This record gives sequence, structure tokens and C-alpha cells, in this order.
Amino acid sequence: MSFNMTGLRMPMLEGDKAIVLTTSAIFLTLNDMPHTVRAAGLRGFVELARRLGGDGGALLAAHGLPEDLSDEEMLLPARQIGRLLEASAKSLRCPDFGLRLAQLQDIRILGPIAIAIENARTVKEALDVVSKYMFVHHDGMSISTVPHRDGPGRIELCYGFRAGPQAAARQAIDLVLGGGHRILGLLGGENYLLHEVHLPYAPIAPPASYQRSFGVPVLFRQNKAALVVSGALLNAPLPHANESLRGMATDYLQKHFGAGRDGLIARVRLAIVSGLENSDASLAKVASLLALQPRTLQRRLADAGESFEAMRDDAMREAAWTYLRSSDMALSDIAARLGLSQQSALARSCKRWFGDTPLAVRRGALQAESPALSGSRARG
Repeated sequence: MSFNMTGLRMPMLEGDKAIVLTTSAIFLTLNDMPHTVRAAGLRGFVELARRLGGDGGALLAAHGLPEDLSDEEMLLPARQIGRLLEASAKSLRCPDFGLRLAQLQDIRILGPIAIAIENARTVKEALDVVSKYMFVHHDGMSISTVPHRDGPGRIELCYGFRAGPQAAARQAIDLVLGGGHRILGLLGGENYLLHEVHLPYAPIAPPASYQRSFGVPVLFRQNKAALVVSGALLNAPLPHANESLRGMATDYLQKHFGAGRDGLIARVRLAIVSGLENSDASLAKVASLLALQPRTLQRRLADAGESFEAMRDDAMREAAWTYLRSSDMALSDIAARLGLSQQSALARSCKRWFGDTPLAVRRGALQAESPALSGSRARG
């Protein structure tokens, strides 16, 4: 099983004071690397567009996005997703498009992050995972916690995006808060009590739509976007916690992203893995996705003590192991997927990575530890 991921930064305040899990809706100026979201963030988009009498594929294509979203590990530009949601709401005459899309999604859109979250011991522990690793799913999102202004007993959950002007992403905020509401309800069960919702803009849909989605008062034109919930939520135990599954998921996340967090190295790795799954993890392709010149990307990696070639080689090695041991894909197809020109190149690479031929690896003759589970690098 292989995963590709993207962070939230969520400082937690504990003690007798109320805690506000705040999704700050302040949009920061873009730096020279655009933020990306896994395609799973658009799960349900095509179906919802169809229900509303539209063509989801055409809408995606019109905004420079792939019409086929079946590969949920693809990285998509967050800014284009925001524009897509705004345009879809307008063209389909559905002002609550983001809220409706949230109803078609659940915690599973977060991939391996979801496994770690669902198997946490408490809601606070789950939120700690979110704080540390959400960038694997969406690297332009942030979360902060502050005491609620009305005093103890309440918490706010706030999501922030750095994807462009605030007015251009209102549907995206609706989508994220709607999804956060559903996930918190799943995690907290009867301990999850939503008091009110804060949004930093005027209603973009009839107030009744917000009432149906959240079931509580929604306050508009606030200085942040937030879900105000019961302060008892943090200590609520999760009934289906599985220590083994939690350990596997967090080990995977720590191995691949624990050191890089929301920095350059983690983002480059995500882009490489996504590129391999689409048969193009070239320096030019990855640099283009990150809006950098290839030489600039190489220089920045060197400054961080890394090299693009070494990172791509690691990703290719892990992908090759997965394909050989977990699929019946033809060797020629594996070579093509890895960006190798010929099957003979795959044979040479396997000899360097694993000390054996591709067929021997596939047959299980190789007794070495899986590179997906090993922290060491194979250099050649």
C-alpha cells in the first residue's frame, strides 16, 4: 500500500480556559511556490455538477485541471481550485455549491492522515496529527486555536488558506468548514456540540442553506472563519482507536514528512511522487508544478542539503518495490511509469537498489527489508 500526502499548524491551549479551534480566513500574499491540494479534495465534484445539470469534466478543463480525478494523489493548484468552485457555483446557479460538496466528502479524503486521526486515543490527539501533517493534503492551509470571547466552555476551529484574494475563495471556505463540521461530528460523536459558525464575508447563499448545513447560527462578516464548539471536545475519547493502525500511519507520515513539514523538501517529494504516478517526475515537471526554474529548484535543494536526483531516486526505488511486489504490471510498463527509457534500465536500477533482478524481486527471492519501511537510502 502506498500513499502520497500534503499541513496545518494548530497550537492547542489547554487548562481551565475555553479553547477556540480557529480557522483563520486571512489570505496571505503568494510566495513564489503556489500551494497545492491533493485531487481528493475535489471528491464528489463531478457527481455534484452532474446532479445540478452540468458537466464537471468541462468545468475542470476550463480551469486547467484534469477532467479525470480518479487519481486522488494528483497535486492540483489551490488557487485554480478556488476559482473552479466560484465559477461552478455561478454557472450552475448553486450559491451553496461548497456546502453541498462538503456533504459528499468525509475524513477519507485525507488518505493516510485519516487513518492516524481515526485511530487516535482522543480528539486532541487527532487534532495534533492534523496540526502536524495536514500539509500533506493541502499545503496552503493553517489552523490556530484561541480562547473563545464568551469565556470558558467553548472552542473555535479555524481554517486559513494562502491561495489568493479572500473574495475569490468563499466557496472553498464554505467547503472546508462544512467538511470540518462533518469530521468533528464523526470524531467527537455526542461530545461534539457546535454552538455557532463564523464567516468573514457576507452570505453567498441563502441563510437557510447555512442553517441546514450547520444547524446553528452562522455569523457573517466576522474577522475570521471559525467553528465554535464545546470545550469538552478535546478530551473526548475516540471509541474505535487502534494502536497498531495508528502506529503504522504515523510511522509512515513521520518517515516521509516528519522532518520536512511544510518546507521545500516535503513539497518536492510530494511533487515527485505525484509525477511518478503520472509517468513524469522530471526536474522540469516538478519545478513547473512548484513554479520555479529547474536551476532555482536545484539550488534551493542544495542549500537544504538535498539533491533532486537523490530524492527522485528514493521515490523511484519505493515505487518500483511496490509495483513489483504488489501488482502484476508488466516490467515494460513499470519502467515507463518510473520514467525509464527501456526495460533494461529497470533491470540495472533494480540491481543497484535491491541487488537483484526485477523478476527475482517480484518472486519474493529477495530477502532484504522493504525500502518503504527502511529509513536508509540506496545510493549508487
